[in-house]
Amino acid sequence: MYHKCPVHQMDVANAFLHGDLHETFYMSQPRGFKDSLHPNHVCLLKKAINGLKQAPRQWFNTFSAYLLSLGFNHSQSDHSLIILSTTHLQIYLVIYVDDILVSGTDDTAVQSFIDQISSKFTMKFLGYAHIYISWYSIQTYSNHYFLSQTPYALSILYQAGLQQCKPLSNPSNTKPATIPFFDPIIHNPLIYKQLTRSLQYLTITRPDIAYAVNVLCQHMHAPQPTHFHLLKRLFQYIQGTPHFGLPIVADSLQLRSFFDVDWASDIITRRSTTGYCSFLGSTLISWSVKKQHIVACSSTEAEYRAIAVATADILWLCRLLTEFNVSPSASTIFHCDNMLAIALANNTIFHAWTKHIEIDHHFLRDHIQAKHVRARQQDWWLIETVDESFHYGCLGRHNISGGIPAKKYGKPSLFSKQIAVFSPPVSQAENVYNARNTGG
Repeated sequence: MYHKCPVHQMDVANAFLHGDLHETFYMSQPRGFKDSLHPNHVCLLKKAINGLKQAPRQWFNTFSAYLLSLGFNHSQSDHSLIILSTTHLQIYLVIYVDDILVSGTDDTAVQSFIDQISSKFTMKFLGYAHIYISWYSIQTYSNHYFLSQTPYALSILYQAGLQQCKPLSNPSNTKPATIPFFDPIIHNPLIYKQLTRSLQYLTITRPDIAYAVNVLCQHMHAPQPTHFHLLKRLFQYIQGTPHFGLPIVADSLQLRSFFDVDWASDIITRRSTTGYCSFLGSTLISWSVKKQHIVACSSTEAEYRAIAVATADILWLCRLLTEFNVSPSASTIFHCDNMLAIALANNTIFHAWTKHIEIDHHFLRDHIQAKHVRARQQDWWLIETVDESFHYGCLGRHNISGGIPAKKYGKPSLFSKQIAVFSPPVSQAENVYNARNTGG
């Protein structure tokens, strides 16, 4: 979008039948095609077929080997991305089984390449990208793309039998329900598992429900009435926002990252939950909500571990951007609201109480000293949103599931689309600073 390169879409017909086999495989004679003279004989496979466990890998190996013979190379960051890079031409392919997206800096060269591989494999040229993997709708506008999963969201609502439920403006609760909940439609552990697994795929374009789905997934083995209540509440939120998605805007190429931690949020294990998101300009490109593996003894330790996780994601994004010939002009800034965690990340001296996080400390400190990343304090009151619902999914001020305090920001908007991060006026910042230091 930044270089105004169109994205083309292709589909491979009978992709698995193109895979070459380098091992010996036998199969029983298929029904209706048995040899009457030798009914107990078996067939020796010479090519991969549908149903063979090795078929997807063999198809990918066959297709990628052909592309490598044309001068392409696998991305070092993502193996499903294959790149042709010369002095005056770049072509990028993204492969998911038999669905292919192609883009490049020279549309004539891209079209010539499409004709070349179509002569080798049986392919359908579907024009400009509009629907990918049957789930993702790609809407193209003059200055941006919009990715959504509206048909998939509606199909999940239909599967749950809640297509007529009352919509809500918040995907999760800050407090557990006090009234016993029972719904004969979804109050079934098996249905709970099926619906929760389906919701995991919806989070690919819906970061606003990432936290709520994360909570539901933690209880698939033994869901309680409270979790059924949370599941129905999430469906009510999706009912009111089926058109939500991700805008991809032609904007600056500056990488930024924001993160926060809900310290000791799990009332059973007292583990903390990390939530972070990364922006390329104003486009959200990476996010995660995940429970930490160990119990943090303090909020500073929890925030510090979250910085290390976010830094690993930033470094991966930087490598990926480099393969797209995008070189970060400066250190990537990650925003944190914990001054002690920032001080610990910049401190070159170890203390007795930091020995148990020494590995993370080495990893983070080295990249800060190399100026790959830079820490900056961020008070969450500086973040205003066009769609506050994302904060309910990932970046709560004091509680990730709770989001921004309603007294300060008012009721979240239900129909809106993206996040905008900016600094407040100087007068507002001075007022808040004075209020904090005077106890106001």
